[in-house]
Amino acid sequence: MSGKRFLVLGCGQGWHANQLHNAAAQVGCELHGCDYESLFASIHQTASPDHNVGHLAAGDLGAGGFTATAVSIDHFDAVLARTMPAGSLEKITFRLSILHAFTRDRAASHRPVAVINSPRGLEIAIDKFATLAHVRRLGYRVPETIVVQSRPEAIAAFERLGGDCVVKPLFGGEGRGVMRIQDPQLAWYTFSTLQQLDAVFYIQAFVPPGGRDTRLLVIGDHVIAARRENLGDFRTNHSHGATTTRIEPSSQQIAMAKQITATMGLTFASVDLIDCDDGEPRVLEVNAVPGWKGLQQVCSENIATLVMQTLMDACKDAPTESTTESNIKRNLPTPAPHEATS
Repeated sequence: MSGKRFLVLGCGQGWHANQLHNAAAQVGCELHGCDYESLFASIHQTASPDHNVGHLAAGDLGAGGFTATAVSIDHFDAVLARTMPAGSLEKITFRLSILHAFTRDRAASHRPVAVINSPRGLEIAIDKFATLAHVRRLGYRVPETIVVQSRPEAIAAFERLGGDCVVKPLFGGEGRGVMRIQDPQLAWYTFSTLQQLDAVFYIQAFVPPGGRDTRLLVIGDHVIAARRENLGDFRTNHSHGATTTRIEPSSQQIAMAKQITATMGLTFASVDLIDCDDGEPRVLEVNAVPGWKGLQQVCSENIATLVMQTLMDACKDAPTESTTESNIKRNLPTPAPHEATS
């Protein structure tokens, strides 16, 4: 029994949350979940034992809302970023700042801590353009992609890509908001709508045949691979009806997945390789908050247990506070459901 305490951000409710809680119980860890909206920071002139909110000290970072039931993040041995919900630029920046401050402050106190994935890794992976640019700099093939900020330029990009492209939100996952566009009129209306939303236009060449890819799931030192196929859709997400088959990854695939994730600062992530009719597969995306429901159905290993073991390995040198020494309030609110389903 490890006695470690883990905080899961964006754990939500449902299949993935249940998997993580069951795995934590099996390895003897305490697992606490909260949503990103409940994160807050407390900055004081001097530390005072008298402040009312959760008995937080100067400069504390808290979860569970700014109330008397707040809990200091400092009392957890590790933090797992399970999702990154949509939000304004200010909210996303603040959430990442909390994680940056947590790792920086804990490093200064010489107490080992695991934040999975790292704030820097999340910053890159949240942004599809930054992710793909990073992968291309490493020398791997990616789909031709154009990112612009106005409708006329988006139309020009659509034409340059041969009038067959995939439009995606710059931020987002699980295939939501992803469209294949082949008709110029539909392109005009789509780009007009995105312009009204003040969105960035992320436009990617469609890579035939579509609906087939390989997912490389990296969990610490483990790489689990699967083939995903969807006969009715070019998207290969489990939530869109794709079927999943377990495969053994090649040594090249393992090396590639580990290089990409390690250089991005990711410990638990997936690398998706899309099939290409005219050559070797291309790296399509890197997901820093991957779902594993489809893969677990064909995988003998318990993936949630591997995640818990990776967290324990990352913070194995951190001291464990006994329950008799801890007076921390842990009544975290039940978060709104929000979890990956792929």
